[in-house]
Amino acid sequence: MRKRDILTPIGITLGFIMIMLAIVSKDGTNGVGSFFDVASIFIVIGGLFASLFINFKMEQIKLTSKVMKEAFHKNDQRLPELIQLFIRLSERARREGILALENELDDVEDEFIKKGVLLAVDGVEPEVINDILYAEITAMEERHYKGRTILEKAGEYAPAWGMIGTLVGLVLMLNSLTDPSTLGPNMAVALLTTLYGTVLANLVFIPMANKLEAKTEEEMFVKQVIIEGVIGVQSGQNPRILEEKLGAFLSNETKDREETDEEAAFAGERVNEA
Repeated sequence: MRKRDILTPIGITLGFIMIMLAIVSKDGTNGVGSFFDVASIFIVIGGLFASLFINFKMEQIKLTSKVMKEAFHKNDQRLPELIQLFIRLSERARREGILALENELDDVEDEFIKKGVLLAVDGVEPEVINDILYAEITAMEERHYKGRTILEKAGEYAPAWGMIGTLVGLVLMLNSLTDPSTLGPNMAVALLTTLYGTVLANLVFIPMANKLEAKTEEEMFVKQVIIEGVIGVQSGQNPRILEEKLGAFLSNETKDREETDEEAAFAGERVNEA
């Protein structure tokens, strides 16, 4: 189940707030306007898109907004619940046969789990199931990588175009050396492009790309657990053995949280009985 990841908008907003606070605390609200320059914005944003158009196909460019939206969502699939699902499937398969599992899939939203269980129900060999599902993981990783690459390249190009804008501003400033009063303002405008490019790269594009990479690794890990669960159910493993096998994928932090939840539930039952 997908949920909104509030940390991404919070992080971006907090970063911009800190920058604004630094500006306001130094020069007051009157200094905010000096950090806004339309020409600098055009150079950074326009140059960034020009580089992306050269670097990628139009089909990939169109996916940019969709890729960026992924950084604002997360998959809320807890491993303990996933393990309990496969234990339930294993118990029913041993009790009623592997064909009975098809009825268990009505409440399952994950298409990867459905595909694996249906392959098991169809009597496909475990090695073949493993190859099919891992091929899907590889394809997913490749899709995620292509989408993430756009943000990574944007993180590289934005500071470069900021520097280009600064160089353009310095050339214009040097051409007006006859008027010393314009040197300060022109220099400030020239440096704004570097500021814009650096902020976009280090507050938006690179952090988003890193978050998407972490999400891909997490999703691959969960799918590996699913594959082990499907093969365990199909091979008729004892539910307790399957639980121990899949439990090895749980981190110590997850196990501690699960034990804490169980202790809290037990304490609540004791209070109710009293």
